Amino acid sequence: MSEKIENVVIIGSGPAGLTAAIYAARANLSPLMIEGEEVGGQLMTTTEVENFPGFAEGIQGPELMDVTRRQAARFKTRFISKNVTKVDLSVRPFKIWIGSELHQAKTIILSTGASAKYLGLPNEKRLLGRGVSACATCDGAFFKNQQVAVIGGGDTAMEEANFLTRFAAKVWVIHRRDEFRASKIMADRVLANPKIEVIWDSELNDVLGEQTVSGIKIKNLKTNAVTEMKMDGVFIAIGHRPNTAFLADQLKTDETGYIITEGKSTYTSIPGVFAAGDVQDSHYRQAITAAGTGCMAAMDAERWLDDNP
Repeated sequence: MSEKIENVVIIGSGPAGLTAAIYAARANLSPLMIEGEEVGGQLMTTTEVENFPGFAEGIQGPELMDVTRRQAARFKTRFISKNVTKVDLSVRPFKIWIGSELHQAKTIILSTGASAKYLGLPNEKRLLGRGVSACATCDGAFFKNQQVAVIGGGDTAMEEANFLTRFAAKVWVIHRRDEFRASKIMADRVLANPKIEVIWDSELNDVLGEQTVSGIKIKNLKTNAVTEMKMDGVFIAIGHRPNTAFLADQLKTDETGYIITEGKSTYTSIPGVFAAGDVQDSHYRQAITAAGTGCMAAMDAERWLDDNP
């Protein structure tokens, strides 16, 4: 057990957590970041990032995370590259465990992000960032005048499919059932879009390609027939899962597990605990919005510490 009580412990090391670390460190709060074993968040599986301000020619996702981490380290952020196993938010100082190792904190910033749900196909993971994506807003522009598939039938899939028609020549929506689970207005937009074609009662069976995606295999669930289609990109749109299991329901969340924050702040339902990035944002899910809330969380924590010495 560490006898030291930290001013700020940041859990999670994506754009939100690292930005929070930079701001907290520059405020002389000496933050401790427990960055996890998978350092850097979802951008570590992203190749070209073209929409993050300050990089006119774009930047690789892992490179963006590396340079941001080095910036946080420059201001004396300390790092632990292990996963938090549990926390106790019922008492102050808050308690954070990494296995049997206990850390204590006056404030906590939660920036553990959300993980896209995938189908579990071997080639899906192998080709992630090389034609397989879970974010049309992030990667859609790479598929100008190409043919892409969207997997899913909920609102997320409808939104992704419509967005992709701005770039792709053709968008195929592949859904397991004979009707969408999406809201009627979202489904109607997809069905009315001339650039979208729906393949019903079917599931993605495999993703094809060596270095990049070149095609897909789909299986008709009524006939069991397997068909190959040429495809340049595959967007998995079956939802996201906020990384909050270790919190054990100690904070107020919405019905899908995203942490609820108060108004335009990063305050959670427990005073002294703040949330930033995709763990509290099911709508935008962008690196730049995550970074913005990371800044907010550090400033909220600093002010809370001033008000609660």
